[in-house]
Amino acid sequence: MSNSKLNRRDFLRKSAFTGISLGLSSTAAFPSVSKKLQDDDVKVGIIGLDTSHSIAFTRLINDPGDEAMKGYRVTAAYPYGSRTIESSYSRIPGYIEDIKKLGVEIVDSIQGLLNVVDVILLETNDGNLHLEQSLEVFKAGKPVFIDKPVAGSLEDAIAIYNNAEKYNVPVFSSSSLRWSKNSYELRNGELIGKILGADTYSPARIEPSHPDLFWYGIHGIESLFTVMGPGCREVVRIYHPDTDIVVGTWDDGRTGTFRGIRKGRGGYGGNAFGETGIHEIGPYEGYRQLVVEIIDFFKTGTSPVSFLETIEIFAFMEAADESKRKGGRPVEIEMVLGTAGAGIN
Repeated sequence: MSNSKLNRRDFLRKSAFTGISLGLSSTAAFPSVSKKLQDDDVKVGIIGLDTSHSIAFTRLINDPGDEAMKGYRVTAAYPYGSRTIESSYSRIPGYIEDIKKLGVEIVDSIQGLLNVVDVILLETNDGNLHLEQSLEVFKAGKPVFIDKPVAGSLEDAIAIYNNAEKYNVPVFSSSSLRWSKNSYELRNGELIGKILGADTYSPARIEPSHPDLFWYGIHGIESLFTVMGPGCREVVRIYHPDTDIVVGTWDDGRTGTFRGIRKGRGGYGGNAFGETGIHEIGPYEGYRQLVVEIIDFFKTGTSPVSFLETIEIFAFMEAADESKRKGGRPVEIEMVLGTAGAGIN
């Protein structure tokens, strides 16, 4: 595997969609994955008990009746986690008690956690902490799943993947919405032929410490990219305090739209438009399939989602923010990637 750093020229030249390159294959397996991770006693550690995901994932992984989780067990957790987002840090005391009831040990530092586990679920709700926290994990050589958002900025997202390459450590990030029913069958042309466009929707609550769509809109946007695939060239956003409409134009002329809901009844879903029909995306069926993918990732060292696609999702959201700042004018993905700066030489 190449040890070259991400540089702006390669970033904007080599990819099929915008030029992103970290010197890796988009499905690269990292040779540092040890045989132990395919054995029957793999200890999983959690960073961040400020989200319900930590409890839900632990229940799924520690279910002795689920063959997909066999050999893996959540054994220890470091609670922090957000310290400045009230809706997150206020949950920590309760979730500490909940996870202790599941037989999980609480440790007082990330380093203490890394000393007693083999792989990491980075669940901290605050994406602004992910670069700092993931760097500790990379230095320890532990494979890591980073829950959404992978970072609190496009710059940090790029830096995380650069550090994963530098330390030769497998990393995977995804919203659970990627694994909604029918999503990959649609993407692969199995249900309605080639996808010509798609519309998705999800709640899009805004957290002031994050770019608007990173906090919750990412769910519906990840659904959009799962079905459409990468290759978005330009983004336009229509913003209202109650609703967002974001329209992406792909390199081949296809269009995909995301509706972010902030008033009235929320939900997750959408429709795909193909050569032979129109088909529902979803319904969303919970966390289990994501957790199955995480366990398989730990075993193989290969992320089921290309880092290229993950970075493009974050560039799409950053371009949407820029379009909002410009009163709804179109913004090119390449422009925001070129402006991102941090992590690009």
